[in-house]
Amino acid sequence: MVTTTRDGDSAATASPSVQEMRRRRGLRGRLAFFGPAFVAAIAYVDPGNFATNFSAGAQFGYLLLWVIVGANLLAMLIQTLSAKLGMATGRNLAELCRDHFPRPVARGMWVQAELVAIATDLAEVIGGAIALNLLFGIPLFTGGVITGIVAFALLALQNRGFRPFELAITGLFGVILLGFLSTLVRVPIDGPDLAAGLVPMFDGTDSLLLATGILGATVMPHVIYLHSALTQNRVTAVTADDRRYLLRRQQADVLLGMGLAGVVNAAMLIIAAALFFGSDVPNTDTLEGVHVGLARVLDQPAAFAFALALLASGFASSGVGTYAGQVVMQGFIRRSIPLLLRRLLTLAPALVVLGIGVDPTRALVLSQVVLSFGIPFALVPLVLLTRRSDVMRELVNRRVTTAIAGLAALVIIGLNGFLIWQTVTGA
Repeated sequence: MVTTTRDGDSAATASPSVQEMRRRRGLRGRLAFFGPAFVAAIAYVDPGNFATNFSAGAQFGYLLLWVIVGANLLAMLIQTLSAKLGMATGRNLAELCRDHFPRPVARGMWVQAELVAIATDLAEVIGGAIALNLLFGIPLFTGGVITGIVAFALLALQNRGFRPFELAITGLFGVILLGFLSTLVRVPIDGPDLAAGLVPMFDGTDSLLLATGILGATVMPHVIYLHSALTQNRVTAVTADDRRYLLRRQQADVLLGMGLAGVVNAAMLIIAAALFFGSDVPNTDTLEGVHVGLARVLDQPAAFAFALALLASGFASSGVGTYAGQVVMQGFIRRSIPLLLRRLLTLAPALVVLGIGVDPTRALVLSQVVLSFGIPFALVPLVLLTRRSDVMRELVNRRVTTAIAGLAALVIIGLNGFLIWQTVTGA
């Protein structure tokens, strides 16, 4: 369990040791090391993913499936590095950035991270509001307020330790997974077209915009900070062997959590491509249109499963996003504010968007593009720190790991730059 010291740093209290956890028998013992990656995985299946994945499938068929697969593999690498950083140092990424980078640089990173947190909350609250409207007819503004309240209630579970919060988030993740798998098995899938979607290619600026949105929705910068906080001091590793064993357990956690998140994301695009691409079903590039389209093409239970999954995603991801924002502020500037106040501050922009009548799905997609631009500011410091033996000790990156992660950062930066150039020039 992690608490906060007077200066804002994290400290371990009553954390079980690796040896204690290894002595646990049965299913409880096998699952004891799992949890952090499933909390992080919620950020990879948040309402922004719904918007970008369904828009991509409805507009371009299976064309951008390769982006989802690639982004998910990249997410596994990044979240492994983040989890490893927290385990090796007992500190999170924001704290280490504050300690190892010049103060102006660290403050600038904090400001952009807070802007990313606002974009994150925008997507999550809007998603929850849309789901409540679809399920119960609740007005979008009121639904946004309800989503914020539920997220705060989820965060209150942390007062009972990290496990109740992890279990609640994992349960909501299960609702999302089952919702899409139950629909996926019912749709006709074109095998050759699906295989062609695994070949990297684009079809104009709009497909590139959606690809960047998919990347931002899948590799979310705030959860890069969060995962290191979820593993710091969660389990006490005394020896080098303990840390290596703990790393292997966390790698399994990441593989399972991120793998299931990848299944959900791929299922979204495949369902949209199979049912809506080239069809006469209108407005399938919006979440409301997808809901109506599922009821029309399949049946009402499919539409209900979609809305219920969206609701679970909005509730869970909003709580995780607020938690990540608190970690960022506490780590970068050694300050924290009451969670209720932070919830209100990050909720306000989303409520403004809902109140003035902006197209919610369009706002969701654009928020994911903003998130994509924030990825390098979290990813580059993560790579720089995990390659340093003085920081990581025996868990320092191998050279090939650093090379792959560095290349991934360059690809993301290049993709965002190309998007700006094409959007400005209209090429």
